[in-house]
Amino acid sequence: MKTLVPKSSDITRDWYLVDAENLVLGRVATRIADVLRGKNKPIFAPSVDTGDFVIVVNAEKIALTGNKLSDKIYYSHSGHPGGIKSISAGKLIEKKAEELIRKAVKGMLPKNKLASQMLKKLKIYAGPAHPHKAQQPKALEI
Repeated sequence: MKTLVPKSSDITRDWYLVDAENLVLGRVATRIADVLRGKNKPIFAPSVDTGDFVIVVNAEKIALTGNKLSDKIYYSHSGHPGGIKSISAGKLIEKKAEELIRKAVKGMLPKNKLASQMLKKLKIYAGPAHPHKAQQPKALEI
């Protein structure tokens, strides 16, 4: 048996729409990461980006279980001494809800050059409107 390595001509990219209203962040992020990676296709290969585009709407209405709104802290560092910044998940949803989903999905993608290429196919919007109606996205079941 030979291993099939998909070529760019073999890959067809579909568009999927996820309504994140009242869905749990972790469960949504895992499903999105699988679709971005292409694991839902029979031609999946770990060294090739075979994934599809994903549109997420209503990001500001995502749900977190337990006390994560106040207890979950996201850190960033400027690289300078004393340059650490922190923000709770609740404040991040109020300030920039798209970033919460982007960080969750990014953590579930492989840590290599393909991850940035896959992350470019993720489109996140805080409200219910999106400019990708021409691509005729299909609803993604979660």
